[in-house]
Amino acid sequence: MLLGMPKKFLLKILQWFLKNLAKLTISKYEPAVIGVTGNTGKTSTKEAIRLVLASAGRRVRSSLKNFNNELGLPLGIIGDWDNTEGVLFWPKVLITAVFQLLFKRKTYPEILILEYGVDKPGDMKYLLDIAKPTIGLITAIGEVPVHVENFAGPEDIIREKVKLIRELPATGFAILNADDPVVLGLEDETRGHVITFGFGENAGFRISNFQRNFDGERGGINFKFSYGGSSVPVYIPGALGKSTAYCAAAAAVVGLIFGFNLVRLADALRGYESPAGRQKIIPGIKKSVIIDDTYNASPLAMREALETLRSLSVKRKIAVLGDMLEIGKYTIPAHEAVGRIIPKAANVLITVGTRGKIIAEAARKQGMSVKSIFIFDDVEKAGLFLQSLITKNDLILVKASQGVRLEKVVKEVMAGPDKAEELLVRQTKSWLSKPGMYDPSDNE
Repeated sequence: MLLGMPKKFLLKILQWFLKNLAKLTISKYEPAVIGVTGNTGKTSTKEAIRLVLASAGRRVRSSLKNFNNELGLPLGIIGDWDNTEGVLFWPKVLITAVFQLLFKRKTYPEILILEYGVDKPGDMKYLLDIAKPTIGLITAIGEVPVHVENFAGPEDIIREKVKLIRELPATGFAILNADDPVVLGLEDETRGHVITFGFGENAGFRISNFQRNFDGERGGINFKFSYGGSSVPVYIPGALGKSTAYCAAAAAVVGLIFGFNLVRLADALRGYESPAGRQKIIPGIKKSVIIDDTYNASPLAMREALETLRSLSVKRKIAVLGDMLEIGKYTIPAHEAVGRIIPKAANVLITVGTRGKIIAEAARKQGMSVKSIFIFDDVEKAGLFLQSLITKNDLILVKASQGVRLEKVVKEVMAGPDKAEELLVRQTKSWLSKPGMYDPSDNE
């Protein structure tokens, strides 16, 4: 207790300084602020927006990684950090903040793209107190949002997230996913101009003619954007999921607001690359291919990943799945629902974790052979087993919540483990020193 109290107190002081320095920075430089929230796809969408706006030579910054909380959001406002580790990092942040308040920097971004994360009641209000966007974007929420266990129910987490667009000025823009009934139902909650995007015919900015291209080694997606009576073909190499098309469409709507035309948007998005751990295609051992989706998992994102796997025509498909965390009372039905999808999506199922067992049992009940289901409580053993199981041209989906740390499984079977720091999530020294839920040391 005595050791814990000072650390907590110091964190509160740091949080107070960061909040106020970030607010002063916004006040001094007056950047346009684009806010992104949702249950899935926030970071990928944020990066797609950055790519689009930077292609026009605009000075733009997107908050690093998933910096979306009380510490992360102000960090993204104050600076663009390559490395956030070491004892000198926080003094460096504070000195940078004070320096650019005293002396105006000509290189400070014209546009900030910030991710607004909501883990508990009051989070959105705290973040909006620091920076109120003029463009607010909600990606997707779904029926069972992540972090719902910290709220009374899904309705409460929705009420928290909707504050992002409720606080928009009348001259602002609310960009909403028309294919998510929960998100679309929020369009009357804002004073701003609403633009919807999605595959459905009711979307103002529409995605259509979606096709996945996969030759056993490389992937790509083709689709069309349609808006205002015009349409344009779009191609994004290295992607497989519809989630990428959603990210691209959301970014394109932002581009329209900033004066882009459809052709220019399509050209810019051709250079989009999925962030680490978000359905990223990685070469595996024995000429296999890995769909690395290990960043995090929610019921909505898990279904989308399995739909991607199901749609691809290859000889053998392996799903390596782990727990979906922070969904409270929905844990059992949500994992059972995932399990029921498996027999149509994969030939082999490997699960990791206690909740993963629920997926495995549901898959068995749905008709999957017990000889094709393998259950582990140890990430390392799961990775070694997968290594022995893989044959030439296998396609392997790996996905779970971040606490399960399934990126360790990917590292075990990727063709170039020396590139792990470049290609995988959570490869910093601080992350590598943290034990995962199902590391071997936890089971000894």
